Amino acid sequence: MPAARLPTLLVVDPDPAARRAVAQALADGFDLLEARDAAEALPILEDEDVQAVFCGMLPDAPETCTILSRVRNRWPAIGRIAMIDAGAQAAVAARLGEISPQQVLTRPCPGPLLRVAAQTAVAAFDLAREHDRLRLEVRCLSNGTGPRHEVQRRRLLRESDGFDRILRAPDSPMGPLLRTALQFASFDVPVLIRGEQGTGKDTLARAIHGASLRSDRPFQNLTCPGLTDDLIEAELFGSRRATGARPGLVARAEGGTLFLDGVHMLGPRLQLALLRLLRDRQYVPAGGTEVLTAQVRVLTGSSADLAAEVEAGRFREDLYYALSVTELTLPPLRDRPRDIPLIATQFLFDAATAHGKPVRGFDDAALDCLAAYDWPGNLRELANEVTRMLIFSQDSVLGADLISRHILTAPPQGAEDEASLTAALALAGPLKDRVETLEKRIIRETLIRRKWNKSRAAADLGLSRVGLRAKLDRYGITPPLEAAHEKEEA
Repeated sequence: MPAARLPTLLVVDPDPAARRAVAQALADGFDLLEARDAAEALPILEDEDVQAVFCGMLPDAPETCTILSRVRNRWPAIGRIAMIDAGAQAAVAARLGEISPQQVLTRPCPGPLLRVAAQTAVAAFDLAREHDRLRLEVRCLSNGTGPRHEVQRRRLLRESDGFDRILRAPDSPMGPLLRTALQFASFDVPVLIRGEQGTGKDTLARAIHGASLRSDRPFQNLTCPGLTDDLIEAELFGSRRATGARPGLVARAEGGTLFLDGVHMLGPRLQLALLRLLRDRQYVPAGGTEVLTAQVRVLTGSSADLAAEVEAGRFREDLYYALSVTELTLPPLRDRPRDIPLIATQFLFDAATAHGKPVRGFDDAALDCLAAYDWPGNLRELANEVTRMLIFSQDSVLGADLISRHILTAPPQGAEDEASLTAALALAGPLKDRVETLEKRIIRETLIRRKWNKSRAAADLGLSRVGLRAKLDRYGITPPLEAAHEKEEA
């Protein structure tokens, strides 16, 4: 029986003596590979099954630490250990936040400490690989396919990573959309992403870039609404004015992907310039005359119907067809009620980490209420509301009583109930109907505030539990998520 293969580590450092010191400390129990810089390290990472990277960070050689950011973006399972010379911590501290090493060691590092760091990184790598294996097996079983070759397996996992970070429930309308996006990701063609403001067009564009053949090259994006054509031109194509040359996003995205959101806002001159970039891969910097070339993939986003804009004469027809080899339409959050608990919880943990306030999550009543709201501001509005709840929270589990009043009182039934409330407040209609409309709202808000505890809500309202139950049946008041499900099924 062949011996088990030893874990493979890569040591990156321009100093040969430093590389030898690490190699000698880790020679027992690991296969060691060495590289002087990122140029030597990247081919090794492409060809070898590396579990961890030890990178020496020198103040006078900043290019060496770029390998850690490359590893983080392209091979996230590989462990990243930064090694800093004693006395040089302050000089390289600013770069640590950019490259996000999983562990930082101060040199000279004792052998036992190096071995513990290596063993920890390898163990984390093995866990990540096992997770990937199980995830792929689930996918293969659901697709009715058998095992795949190892190379093909790793390619599938790498391509799906960005899309897996887009949270959605198993039956979410995002599922078919993301499968189509993944299909187009590896083809070097323009993609038009449509959707309301705040639906996550930028996130989807980044996922497409991450699953493309350009994933190891830059991703640049620009949001056009609110900017003048002159400013957009300078940002996109750079400037050659008297104040000095400045490269634009097209130049900075060379070999990678450019995402242009709000493309429907471009004026005729910029539409023509964008068409030239797509068709001829050429552009002219603002204030210049020199024609430059660019190898970039262009993804665009729009909250408007570009086909309608073409019919209205506000958008070039040839540009529309050049941009939309395929159109992906992101559904608004109101059409994704099953996804909202997942997204809200992730927003909560992100905000808790950013503000240093530990939490355990939402209670069921809070998630039900969040899922029942229409969220006209989509993901941005939801993120803001979650942050607000976190700020006011006193417990580690956030309840529905922290939710803003306009969300608590929003009708789960939709616009019809909202219209009836408006009529009641506008002194329209018989008194009995207007009072019943207001009574229904008061009962529902009290139930939410009391986390749907009917006994406590009845006490607050001065009703018996039987009397409250009768009113719930009369008005058809149900917990928010049940109402959302009924609306969805209808």
